[in-house]
Amino acid sequence: RLCFAILYSRPKSASNVHYFSIDNELEYENFYADFGPLNLAMVYRYCCKINKKLKSITMLRKKIVHFTGSDQRKQANAAFLVGCYMVIYLGRTPEEAYRILIFGETSYIPFRDAAYGSCNFYITLLDCFHAVKKAMQYGFLNFNSFNLDEYEHYEKAENGDLNWIIPDRFIAFCGPHSRARLESGYHQHSPETYIQYFKNHNVTTIIRLNKRMYDAKRFTDAGFDHHDLFFADGSTPTDAIVKEFLDICENAEGAIAVHCKAGLGRTGTLIACYIMKHYRMTAAETIAWVRICRPGSVIGPQQQFLVMKQTNLWLEGDYFRQKLKGQENGQHRAAFSKLLSGVDDVSINGVENQDQQEPEPYSDDDEINGVTQGDRLRALKSRRQSKTNAIPLTCPLAVLTSALCSVVIWWIVCDYILPILLFCLDGFRTQ
Repeated sequence: RLCFAILYSRPKSASNVHYFSIDNELEYENFYADFGPLNLAMVYRYCCKINKKLKSITMLRKKIVHFTGSDQRKQANAAFLVGCYMVIYLGRTPEEAYRILIFGETSYIPFRDAAYGSCNFYITLLDCFHAVKKAMQYGFLNFNSFNLDEYEHYEKAENGDLNWIIPDRFIAFCGPHSRARLESGYHQHSPETYIQYFKNHNVTTIIRLNKRMYDAKRFTDAGFDHHDLFFADGSTPTDAIVKEFLDICENAEGAIAVHCKAGLGRTGTLIACYIMKHYRMTAAETIAWVRICRPGSVIGPQQQFLVMKQTNLWLEGDYFRQKLKGQENGQHRAAFSKLLSGVDDVSINGVENQDQQEPEPYSDDDEINGVTQGDRLRALKSRRQSKTNAIPLTCPLAVLTSALCSVVIWWIVCDYILPILLFCLDGFRTQ
């Protein structure tokens, strides 16, 4: 009963077919030339829409056709949604869903990153379907417990700009500042903005990847562990940073909140390393999942970096799981962490004690004019969401025009048409 079609003109309705399109309803908010995949909230909304149509009594005897138009980017996102529905609700494998969508000679343009300029790394629809399937398998994705309102509230720049990548384990969020304010087109939040939410959701550890914009004591005084693992905006982490990040996360008792400046590039890259190590997802699948949760994540050379790290992270993950199985019940996880220190020869001397003294806050100002990739991405996100939330000028104008037209029509009826009607009625009565 559920069909998908690419049509170059709007179809006419029929008694046995119901057509609908989401091309102008569920739209991706781009940073630069990126156009998808659509986020987790939109996947949820789409699946709810399909389930409602399939259960509708008025459509029991109708074919339900989701159609998309000639825009190749919207074709890819529409195919992404219907493919996700097939994987999540119809039990199709990623390959089966993909084969259904590439009927005839149909092809879809792949998704790219949110970097400014050319792109040389892409993720495909099949990568996305594999990501969704594995997210279901590992418990990252469960629409029975998914909170749509919370997702859509906190992903907005003005409400904290945060997303769960792995529920109850990893949050990616925008880097806090020393005080909350609106500056240069984007919202800046203080550490205190996040503290209560983090406590309510069992976050115990904060990892900062950008230079210090706030005093870490504001988190540690509130009971959180705080770590600094700085590397330059838009760059890739060293092996020492990856190892330290994984070690911190593997020993954290609760959830971990990770941020850089925009919470997209550096943040997404290191969380992706953890996912690849512990869940054996490919680099492309991992990037796809992180972007579905938090659009714009993992940028430029960070994509190729994850591809290069894939085999090594898989081996480390296999070693980790083998050792974990050999541990006695109840043995403290920290003891196992020491065993892992011999996995590679990378030295992390000097990293572990860098949080002992908190210097004065300073900014990530290594690039020209002090504006980095993270600054630009965060500003773009704030501005586009402000436009989305703004009430269009055409709305009040339309209401006003409609009201004036009603008044004019009523005036014409009362002053001209009604007296004529009454005069004619009196004439009939006299006859």
